Amino acid sequence: MASYSSRVRADIARWLQASLIDAPTADALTRDVEANQRRSLSFGSILAMMAALLFGAAVLIFVAANWEVIPRLARVAALFAIIIAGYVGGAVLKTRDHAAIGEALWIVAATAFGGSIALIGQMYHLSGDEASALITWGAGTALAAVALRSNPLTVAAVGIADAWLFLRGFDYFGRTEFPHLFVVMAIVLFAISFWTRSQAARHLIILSVIFYLVLMVMEYETLLVAVPLVVVSALLFAAAIFAAGSVDRIVQLSGRLPLHALIGFLTGLAMIQFELADDNNNSGFAIASAIALAGIVAAIMLGGRESRGMRWIAYAGFAFELAIIYVVMLQSMLDTAGFFLAAAVLLGILALVIIRIEKRMRSPSVEGAAA
Repeated sequence: MASYSSRVRADIARWLQASLIDAPTADALTRDVEANQRRSLSFGSILAMMAALLFGAAVLIFVAANWEVIPRLARVAALFAIIIAGYVGGAVLKTRDHAAIGEALWIVAATAFGGSIALIGQMYHLSGDEASALITWGAGTALAAVALRSNPLTVAAVGIADAWLFLRGFDYFGRTEFPHLFVVMAIVLFAISFWTRSQAARHLIILSVIFYLVLMVMEYETLLVAVPLVVVSALLFAAAIFAAGSVDRIVQLSGRLPLHALIGFLTGLAMIQFELADDNNNSGFAIASAIALAGIVAAIMLGGRESRGMRWIAYAGFAFELAIIYVVMLQSMLDTAGFFLAAAVLLGILALVIIRIEKRMRSPSVEGAAA
C-alpha cells in the first residue's frame, strides 16, 4: 500500500495534468509534502527506538547481574556515564542531522536513569518505595523532554505516568489512597507536549484520563463519574465537529479529538449500563442503551464520512451494545429464539443503513463533479 505522501504526490500530478492547479502551486504543495514527510516517524526511527530500549535493558541487566562484583564507586560512575553519554551524544547527533539515532540515545539515557534510581536506592538503602521511584523517574524524563524539546521523551514520560497510575490504581504498592496525583501529572505533561510538539503524547494522555475515570468508577459511585464523562464527551464531540478548525488549533490533534470524545462517550455509557444491569427494572438500562445506540449513529453520520477510525470505533461500540443488551435482556425475553429473531431483523436493517451510508461516503459528490 502506498504511503500518504506518495498518494498526495500522485494527486498533485493528476491535478496539474487536469489543469486544476498551476505549476507553482503544484511545486509548493510538493515541497510541503516532502518537508512534512522528513519530520514523520519512519520505520527506521521505530527500529532505532526499539534497539535503544533493548540496549538500555541489556546494560541495566548486566550491571544488576554483576552488582556485587563491581565496586560501589564504579557502579555509580558507570550509571551516570551512561546517562550523560546518552543525553550529550544524542544532542550532538541531533544537531548533525541524525535525529533518529539521537532520539534513540536519549531513550537509552532515560532508561538508564530509571534503572539507576532503583539500583542506587538499593545500594545505599534509601528510604522510599516503588511509587516514589516511578514519580522521580517520570519527573526526570519530563524535565529532559523539556530541556531537549524531545517528542519521544515526552511520550516516555507519559508512559511512566501511566505505569504509575496502573500500578497504584490496582493497589500494587499496597496503598489505600486513590491516585488523584495523576490529574496533576496529566495536566503538566499535556502542557509539555505543546512545547515538545508531541501529538502522540496528547493522544496517550487523553486515553489515560479515560482510564483514570474508569478506575474512579471502580473506587467511587459510578453515576457521579460516568454521567459527567458522557456529558463532557458529547459536548467535546459536538465542538470538534461543528467548530473543527477552532478546536483543533487549540488541542492540535490533527482533527482526531472526535475519536477520543466518542471513546469517552461509549466508555461512560458502558459504566452506566454495568451499574444498571443488576436492577430488576430494566427501564434505566434500556434508556442508557438507547442513548448509546443513538450516539453511535450520530457519530457515524456526523464524523464517519471523513474518518475511517471513527467508523471502526462506532462499529465496535455497536457490537459491544449488542452483546451487553443480549446478556442483560435475555432473562426478560420469552426465549432465546425470539431474541435471535429480533436481533437478526435489527442487524439486517442496520446493515442496509450502513451499506447506504458507506456508499454515499465513497461516491464522489455529483455537484462537485459538475462544478
